[in-house]
Amino acid sequence: MNKKSLLIYGSIILAMLFWSFSFVWVKIVYLVYNPITTVFLRLVISSILLFIIGKGFKQIGSIKKEDRLGVLALAFFEPFLYFLGESFGLKYVSSTIGAVIISTIPLFSPVAAYYFHKEQLSKMNIIGIFVSIIGVAVIIFNKSFSLIVSPIGLACMFIAVGAAVGYSVVLKKLASKYNPITLITYQNSLGLLYFLPLFLILDWQHFIQAVPTPEVINSLVLLAVFASTLAFICFTYGLNYLGITKSNIFINAIPVFTAIFAYFVIDEVITLQKIIGMLIVISGIFFSQIKFGKKVA
Repeated sequence: MNKKSLLIYGSIILAMLFWSFSFVWVKIVYLVYNPITTVFLRLVISSILLFIIGKGFKQIGSIKKEDRLGVLALAFFEPFLYFLGESFGLKYVSSTIGAVIISTIPLFSPVAAYYFHKEQLSKMNIIGIFVSIIGVAVIIFNKSFSLIVSPIGLACMFIAVGAAVGYSVVLKKLASKYNPITLITYQNSLGLLYFLPLFLILDWQHFIQAVPTPEVINSLVLLAVFASTLAFICFTYGLNYLGITKSNIFINAIPVFTAIFAYFVIDEVITLQKIIGMLIVISGIFFSQIKFGKKVA
């Protein structure tokens, strides 16, 4: 594997690590703040950080007229719709279960990638996807194969899944035209504007009365810097080279990382069943990246 490949895959893996930890950080911030406030504040911090970095390194370019609608759609899918679904979903499900539901994104993204971008799948890609899905199922179902998840939480998390698929489709069209910092700066700044009315109407009174602890403030900053800024920059860079399907298959690693982080940070239990499921998920990711085999539609 050459240096370019290491950089591409390294960027994708870093994005997954940052997003995995976000499920834990969010739970800590929720001890004081509501979901909309949490998203709004992390976007404020992220937008300021991106503007400073972008202007300092002269990385923020202008968006062409023909791409402005696409950027508006990008921000609508993520951070707006995705974070609405994820943030409210995590009020009702655990960090690990939430991450597992998010990891179903690769199940839907190949259909969208083929329909909108004519991306083809190899047999090994398909095998890898289904192996990973089996691993996810092992993690999420109990021994009697029943799923114990809040219906509201489940619905919210799948709204986030749909938003992530839409985001990938739009991002693929723009990633080859603009550098990651430009796209993520516009994306998060517009997302901030989308969330502003909801924040003022629904959460303002609670926000001004809340008293955050140092742990909550620290988790909020970590969310903004790593999950809302660096993760998106890394993912945008990797997706431009790997495509929608091969990039999104790495999302199946999120519940693995999240379960580990949640165990050490907020004492969520890791059972033998979860460990077996994690190993299956990782195996699926390796299968999906094997290049031999005919491509199929």
